[in-house]
Amino acid sequence: MVVPFLTLYLISMGYSVSKAGFVFAFFGLGAFMGAFVGGKLTDKIGFYPVQLITLLGGGIMFFVLAQMHNYWLICLFTYLLAFINEAFRPANSTAVAFYSQPDNRTRSYALNRLAINLGWAIGSGIGGILANINFTLLFYVDGITNIVAAILLWVFLKPVSYKSASEKHFETTRSLSPYKDKVYLLFILLTIFFASCFFQIFTNLSPYFFSELHFSKPLIGFLLAINGIIIAVVEMVLIYKLEGRRKNLDYIFIGILMVGIAFLMLNIPGMGPILALCMITVMTFGEIFSMPFMNSFWISRTQPSNRGEYAALYTMAWSAAQTLGPLGGSQLAGHFGFKWLWFSAGALCITVALLIRRLREKDGRERK
Repeated sequence: MVVPFLTLYLISMGYSVSKAGFVFAFFGLGAFMGAFVGGKLTDKIGFYPVQLITLLGGGIMFFVLAQMHNYWLICLFTYLLAFINEAFRPANSTAVAFYSQPDNRTRSYALNRLAINLGWAIGSGIGGILANINFTLLFYVDGITNIVAAILLWVFLKPVSYKSASEKHFETTRSLSPYKDKVYLLFILLTIFFASCFFQIFTNLSPYFFSELHFSKPLIGFLLAINGIIIAVVEMVLIYKLEGRRKNLDYIFIGILMVGIAFLMLNIPGMGPILALCMITVMTFGEIFSMPFMNSFWISRTQPSNRGEYAALYTMAWSAAQTLGPLGGSQLAGHFGFKWLWFSAGALCITVALLIRRLREKDGRERK
């Protein structure tokens, strides 16, 4: 709820788009460090306590951040909030892998994304209304949902042994370090470039709709909510039909290509609500094709003993993008205009998609 409206919140406090970009840079830096620590802790103490601690801590930090008005204090507590929240992700990804089986793992991640995107749809829709009343309400509601999630975890999902009996016998002689997996490292680099573009949706798309296209805040909230609604309705069915039919990297290629096309659509002359809705739809289907299979790709290269580190590196890639994407995008939009931002994001996504095709060939040779 907070993230898609954070830029507008900072602008309402009198800060420029460029300064808002620096706040997101602190958010990304905190997320990067939090993911690294979260992955280490997950492999050390297990996914259950890491999830519980970070959900509670994140909820408290939302309340604290709502009280901050000084720019540098906002930067500091945004960093701390992101650190705690993103430490949750490697643990959560490891938990999904633990509770699923290899033959339904992509659907398991898709189901997890379904939950996330239902939250995104509800949060964006209600968030647009709350932002119209008072921006600080967003922080309090987000904090409450974090704490409620921690309570639900505590009540309904009891602690379990970190590794299942079957997984304990799965250890192989393959290198245990993701930092020695060359294909995975190249995949992580491409993920950073793609995610840097994708994060423009959460940071610079709302100001573009508001200041350039003069859309109302409730309309912006509705458009952002459409993303989550489409995912909730379509993704699980589509993944069920697609899983196992082709290589993960084939679907990732298609998805990233569609995201690139969606960014280029933002520069169509006469962009109005209908065209914006079409753009969101193309972007969403690109997300559906790419992200569940990105999760399946990295998990396919792991072992139980190093899954937290692999998850951490993947989360760190997205966290690095949370720094590079909003910061670079806000500077590009601030100095050259939004049109150059959308051209750049579209061209970069298409380039990444083509490189994913090359990575598929390299991955295929490695697995022979």
